[in-house]
Amino acid sequence: QVQLVESGGGLVQPGGSLRLSCAASGFTFSNYAMSWYRQAPGKERELVATISNSGVSTNYADSVKGRFTISRDNAKNTMYLQMNSLRPEDTAVYYCTYRNLFKQYWGQGTQVTVSS
Repeated sequence: QVQLVESGGGLVQPGGSLRLSCAASGFTFSNYAMSWYRQAPGKERELVATISNSGVSTNYADSVKGRFTISRDNAKNTMYLQMNSLRPEDTAVYYCTYRNLFKQYWGQGTQVTVSS
């Protein structure tokens, strides 16, 4: 069955960096675009970044452009989110996701907290 497992979250000071990973299994990873979403307390889940199946094309939310980089390694069935210059407003649970013809799948999420 489909599994998406995020890791790499934690507590970091403002201005710091984190690298999130999403290990995928149960589907042909290289066939699908993948995305990172995040949800802060009391807020709706929002799209952070998307990467095409080949990794050539990427898109970012305006709030993270220039600070976050999405990437993937199709040989390892893994997607990444490099987050630099982190701000307190980046605090959220971060989810990886993909959608096929029938359903959108989500990981369990990883908590990122940016605080001094």
